[in-house]
Amino acid sequence: MLNISNNSAGMKNLIVRSTYLERIKPFINKEIIKVFVGQRRTGKSYLMYQIIDYIRKEYENCNIIYINKELNEFDNISNYQHLYDYVKSKSKKDKRNYLFIDEIQNIQSFENALKSFNAEGNYDIYCTGSNANLLSGELATLLSGRYIEFKVYPLSYKEFLLFHNLSNETSSLDNYLKYGGLPYLKNLKLEDEIVFDYLTNIYQAILFKDVVARHKPRNIEFLERLTQFIAKQTGTMFSARSIVKYLKSQNINISVNSLLDYIRFLTSAFFITKANRTDIQGKKIFEVGEKYYFTDIGLRNTIAGYSPFDLGLIIENTVHNHLLYNGYKINVGQSGNKEIDFIAEKNNEKVYIQVALRIPDKKTSMREFGNLLEIKNNYPKYVITLDEYTGVSYEGIKHIPLRDFLTNFE
Repeated sequence: MLNISNNSAGMKNLIVRSTYLERIKPFINKEIIKVFVGQRRTGKSYLMYQIIDYIRKEYENCNIIYINKELNEFDNISNYQHLYDYVKSKSKKDKRNYLFIDEIQNIQSFENALKSFNAEGNYDIYCTGSNANLLSGELATLLSGRYIEFKVYPLSYKEFLLFHNLSNETSSLDNYLKYGGLPYLKNLKLEDEIVFDYLTNIYQAILFKDVVARHKPRNIEFLERLTQFIAKQTGTMFSARSIVKYLKSQNINISVNSLLDYIRFLTSAFFITKANRTDIQGKKIFEVGEKYYFTDIGLRNTIAGYSPFDLGLIIENTVHNHLLYNGYKINVGQSGNKEIDFIAEKNNEKVYIQVALRIPDKKTSMREFGNLLEIKNNYPKYVITLDEYTGVSYEGIKHIPLRDFLTNFE
């Protein structure tokens, strides 16, 4: 058995993702189940290790129970009764029991065991999953009011600098935009052949373990081609009907409903995320037209290929991910034929953001700043580009270099 509770030396070598740890601390020792969800390899397991390490240091009278369903030694725990029996065999009545379960969706009807542990008391429960539907349907009903969900994303740019021991300079940003933020990259040389070989394996694992094995789509070849299409069109506004029409021109026939199912499979694995289209004031969500972004830009570059010609969509995807990491709800703004890249909302406050590769001339400047000028409210408005110059604003709209945005905007 993996003896997490005594693995103190290994724990000390972990780089703490303090943003997540600070969000979780208020819920430690509360009778509410902590659930960490996110794409495969975004660091959910190591986040649990960090919590274990913190608990061991803060609470002497603790009993750590750890289960990782991706390890063979836990193959015999396949349903909620097995889970219940195993945990009870490891529990101690004279201590506070801290239960950690990695990839819990691989245990059939696990919610029944969690509900029982939570009702019995003396258990502080943490679990991870790589499926967006983990807390839907019957589970949400059974555990209603008894859990809190934390979405775990790839490394932010500041975390990327910390993990790779890099200074905040243009070359570091270039690496981040090319390779993305999967935490394991800290163990690899940041060279194209090495990194993209690793990312290709992760892409295949997500596609076949988290999408094909779980949802069993009929046409795997089409699933791969659809993923490539979205990668090459990242951040492009389109509808399911427009994709079907395009595919027919390529002699690929598929129904709108089937296409929507395949996209849903990819989003349920947290591989891609959807940004809905809304009116500029954010009061109406349009039913047709949305944008899709990759949870990790390195995986997007692995699928579509990394090209300087794609930098515009790459930085747009990166800004989108930074907003998600910081807890914003994101929509795409629309007013007539004009578009605002992001309407981001948190704590009932909004931010309007335009993203451009650069602003080389007055025409580009008027387009990017002009769309924001039409919004008649006092919420902050920003234009974000790769340009390095700072201190530029136009009628209250601020220009922020991407590197400054990723470093300072929360």
